[in-house]
Amino acid sequence: MNSASTTSAGATWPSWVLVVAAVLVSGLLLAGPALRRRYPVAWWLLFGFPAVALRVASTWRPLMAGCGLAVSRRPALTVVSGLVGNGAAPPQPRVPRLGLIRPTPGGFCLLVRLLPGQVPENFVKAAPAMAEGWGVHAVRVTSWKPGLVRVVASAADPLAAPRIPRTRGPGQLLRVTVGSLETGAAWVVDLRRVPHWLIVGATRSGKSTLINALVAGLAPQPVALVGIDCKGGMELSLYEPRLSALATNREQAVRLLAALVDLTLDRMTACRAARVRNIWGLPEKIRPVPVVVIVDEIAELFLVASRNEKDEAQAAGTALIRLAQLGAALGVFLVVAGQRVGSDLGPGVTALRAQLGGRVCHRVADPGTAEMALGDLNPDALKAAQAITPEQAGTAVLASGDGWERARSHLITEADAESIAAEYAHLTPDLSEMHAGAL
Repeated sequence: MNSASTTSAGATWPSWVLVVAAVLVSGLLLAGPALRRRYPVAWWLLFGFPAVALRVASTWRPLMAGCGLAVSRRPALTVVSGLVGNGAAPPQPRVPRLGLIRPTPGGFCLLVRLLPGQVPENFVKAAPAMAEGWGVHAVRVTSWKPGLVRVVASAADPLAAPRIPRTRGPGQLLRVTVGSLETGAAWVVDLRRVPHWLIVGATRSGKSTLINALVAGLAPQPVALVGIDCKGGMELSLYEPRLSALATNREQAVRLLAALVDLTLDRMTACRAARVRNIWGLPEKIRPVPVVVIVDEIAELFLVASRNEKDEAQAAGTALIRLAQLGAALGVFLVVAGQRVGSDLGPGVTALRAQLGGRVCHRVADPGTAEMALGDLNPDALKAAQAITPEQAGTAVLASGDGWERARSHLITEADAESIAAEYAHLTPDLSEMHAGAL
């Protein structure tokens, strides 16, 4: 009887395993869509990434062969003469070595070792085929080290609905999260690392939204915000309670810029007296407050219709260039924005552009503006910016000396910007270092 019971228990044990497995699979199938909506990163790491990684590994050899990135182990004539009589299988072609596939919050990345004679451009051309073969949204290939390329894939378009939350509070000084990168990571503007930025974009492309996000992130911080908006202050007047100064026409802008140049010279004297190379070397008690200068519609500073306006435009351009050259070490940072920025505005624009290391290009109305923003940094970034459609409002290409990325800023409405400026108005520093008459 004991033997019969043991046999019965042994027979039912696999049945219970199958039942439990069936219940788990059914639960995952039912809960999968909800999990994907509410916890997309967890869903991707648990379910999406393993499936895609298996697909990448299994299709790597045929994909490389189909893209012309495989190399025969023998010359063609040798293969034919050596195998026709023997009936042996032809040798497998050599393919670039696939590195470890690592997950990211919204995709994966891997390194590939090139075969002799291959260059990164070969893999850049094959990126669309990789995306199609792996069933992912996009693949980007960049040079990593000599003989290595880095492949970064996005499972879905993270810019369609950015999920990185907007944080309130001071955060790290001069560091602001303004949106999401195409990789799913946070889009962070760090003025300590890249002190000066050029932002371009046509009407309703997302340029103003990005500036809103930047001001919203800087408002809680111990920094001075200075605005120059020569269109009568229509854009930057939203933040006036939080601005230490605001110029609404070119005459005011010239005076304000001259005062800012004097401010940097005073800070230079203080640093020299303390024998330090920048304001960050000064003791915290005497360290001057950082100043972020936001210039909206730069073309209004440079357009001229008379001799007097020409002198004003030249003075404004010279002051901006001096601030860009001196400001990083002395705590003065520039954010220059415009719908149209081109060399036709004068040589001062080109000279200023050379000092603005960070570039953001939204959809633009003319190719010259995109060329001015990105052409000197990366041709691939320029092509990506020119591909932005009117439906992709908020999407931009950002570039610096470190490379380029597609990104999208968080939506900060005008009402949000106005309320944030009012909330932190009490933190507005008094720039008494500047000449009182200049403001």
